[in-house]
Amino acid sequence: MAQNSGLTRTLLTKADISVAGREAVVARVEVAPGARAGRHTHPGDEISYVLEGQVELLIDGQPPRVVKAGEALVIPAGVVHDAHNAGDATVRLLAVYVVEKGKPLATPAP
Repeated sequence: MAQNSGLTRTLLTKADISVAGREAVVARVEVAPGARAGRHTHPGDEISYVLEGQVELLIDGQPPRVVKAGEALVIPAGVVHDAHNAGDATVRLLAVYVVEKGKPLATPAP
């Protein structure tokens, strides 16, 4: 599930949930040193926990914020966002997406 050369998503599991038409996708996400995820959206909510490193989270309409190892973030469905790893070590996150079934997990945004 690579989005660009600096971000990789490794699918850990995918399963139906109790909400009709939705599924949970659990993935390990890595952002390489100096890389950006790229502006994008998801067809559902993203709940992520930073396992290692720190990432600058850029959500449209909000000031940038740094999320560090041991911290979590929630991004609502359809919200345009990006993540930037300004450090020199790979950032690793555990991400849970509760998304509409049959839609791409991430869609690039202008």
